[in-house]
Parts: sequence; C-alpha cells; structure tokens
Amino acid sequence: MCGALLLTGCGSDGSDAGSDDSATALSVSGAYMPQPVSASMAAGFLTITNSGDVADELTSVTSDLGEVTVHETVDGAMREVESLEIPAHGELALESGGDHLMFESLERRPEEGQTVTLELRFAHGDPVTVRLPVKAATYRPTGHGSGSAEPSESSNSQDMPGQETGDHTGEPVESEHSAH
Repeated sequence: MCGALLLTGCGSDGSDAGSDDSATALSVSGAYMPQPVSASMAAGFLTITNSGDVADELTSVTSDLGEVTVHETVDGAMREVESLEIPAHGELALESGGDHLMFESLERRPEEGQTVTLELRFAHGDPVTVRLPVKAATYRPTGHGSGSAEPSESSNSQDMPGQETGDHTGEPVESEHSAH
C-alpha cells in the first residue's frame, strides 16, 4: 500500500467523530511524484478519500519545491482550477492523465528516491502535510485508490519519519482535520 495520511473529523463538543453529521473523515493514499524530466516543471499524484458525511474541497497546495497549482483534465485538456471537490463518501483521484498537481518554477529538480513535502489546504479544515516519494519517471501505480488507511486511535502524531508502508512507497503522516 502507498503512504497514507489520515485526517479525522471531530465534533465541536469533542465527542466521537462518528456521532457528528458535520464531520469529515479524509485519508490520502498513493502519493507520489514521477522524477521530473524538465528542470522547471513536475507533476504530483495522490488520492484523497472522504469517508465522512460532508463534502470538502482541496483549495490549494504549497511546497518549498516551487509553485503548486491544481489542475483538472476535461476531454484531454488540462486547466488550472481554484479547487477540486472531495465528495462525501467518495474520493478525489489526482492521477496521470487526469486531475493532478502541477509544480512550476522548481527551486530544485528532485531525484528518484527523494521526498517532496506538500501542504494541502481544504475548505473545511486545517492544512495538512503530505510527503510524496519521487519515483522513476516511468512509474505507474498498480490499481486506482489502493491503499486507504484505517482510522487510527492516535491522532496526536504530526509526523512519523521512518515508518514505511508495506511496499515502501511513502511515509504516513497523521493530523487532525475538523469540519467548520
């Protein structure tokens, strides 16, 4: 399974997330960046799954690697957008040939084996950090959306370096994410 990011929704009264209809429950899986073939541009891919009852939106992404924009692909043409919806009980797949992240004006050209850090921002929650492992330029994941994380008992850990998932494609990061 690919590296995962677990975001758990919390009720405003601190109760269990499952008892609050406004809670979102997001998880990120399959995050990676193919090694850029250009010195100035790169792409990033991941899947955000929303198991909660409330839709959310990916509104922006930042990275110290360079400017990051969110693109959708319609009828083979890509265009920059302000946000992409993450439907309740659904997912947002950012994948090669479809919606994706575009890195422009790179500060450095990442090499295979390195990791690129991103900060995802959502319409209804706090920013969260994701690390994308840099893969070979020709890398293609096997299976769409494979690798959702199970809810974790521990939501206090912000960063868990050194932990890897079964196929060694990333490092999980956990954070709390509350609906507003």
